[in-house]
Amino acid sequence: MSVKKKVAILYGGKSVEHAVSVNSAKNIFENLDTSQFEALPIGISSSGQWFLTQTVSKDIEQGKALGLILDPKNPGFMLLASGDRFKVDVIFPVLHGTDGEDGNIQGMLTAMDIPFVGTGVLGSAVAMNKIVAKRLLQQAGLPVGKFLYANYRQKKNLKFETIESKLGLPFMVKPASLGSSVGITKVNGKKQFRTAVEEAFRYDTEVIFEKYIAGREIECAILGNYPPEASWPGEILIRGDYEFYTFDAKYVDPDAVTIAVPAELDKSTREMIRKLSIKAFEALHCRDYARVDLFLTKTGKVFINEINTIPGFTNASMFPMMWKERGVSFTQLITRLIALALERHTEQNKLERNFKSAITY
Repeated sequence: MSVKKKVAILYGGKSVEHAVSVNSAKNIFENLDTSQFEALPIGISSSGQWFLTQTVSKDIEQGKALGLILDPKNPGFMLLASGDRFKVDVIFPVLHGTDGEDGNIQGMLTAMDIPFVGTGVLGSAVAMNKIVAKRLLQQAGLPVGKFLYANYRQKKNLKFETIESKLGLPFMVKPASLGSSVGITKVNGKKQFRTAVEEAFRYDTEVIFEKYIAGREIECAILGNYPPEASWPGEILIRGDYEFYTFDAKYVDPDAVTIAVPAELDKSTREMIRKLSIKAFEALHCRDYARVDLFLTKTGKVFINEINTIPGFTNASMFPMMWKERGVSFTQLITRLIALALERHTEQNKLERNFKSAITY
């Protein structure tokens, strides 16, 4: 009988998306194939402390406090109270937003040589920052909407008239490196502008201004590497009294949206969206999986909005729903992602890390 692989499910985190992470992690914990894997839930509190928990729970601090063993030759964790140590075979980060989806955790795990599911440092960092991501997508020849940006030093000098003249009305104001529609405002006129800017700068030191694109909210799930595969696209149908896909519409109001999987699209449009989504995934150096969010206008134009390198795994999340429609169950999807992570880690460890030279030291 083969030994079960130990999978650490990393959740919570110092992020405004902390609660979303808990809900996503619960589903992964409950759907993990227990014939192959042993789940070890590790919660990160809102203050950044790590705890080993019995199950995935919002009461993270009721768990056992953990420390990370900083030894890449024998990495693992230590229970701070008892000093007991344990190792895991792979980590499944389910951390949305700051310090989880932006490359910080990925960099630490890479330095410790611990296999983990999902995009690495580079792809996580560039995909998280909407400004950098859009510039790279543009450079790759992919369609993105018009945008402007500013940092906190420029905040006082921002003028509504300048933004309006370049983007028109309405336009969106967003924190540059955040998700789940937190801190986002749709600006329809000058009266909203200063409040929108203040709201975005509450959560980030950079803000992006985007031309509002009136169109259908389309999402496409990407899975795998070399080559990645695209699901059939899905669609988010938003109720009329929401001006855009807000946080409440996503997570709070059960009647806010209807999800269509697959989206009702003609074959050529569907295939164009799938092709663009794969190209965007590759352009931003994503790995293992991601969800690409797009707009489809009435004239048939497609614009890439953003890429989520750790998409939601809640019961209402599009990523698992789109693969379920293709015949991949929640449990099969998790198993596939763990296999991809271990394969990628094996390949990376084949690279030469030492270089012999004539330098003396």
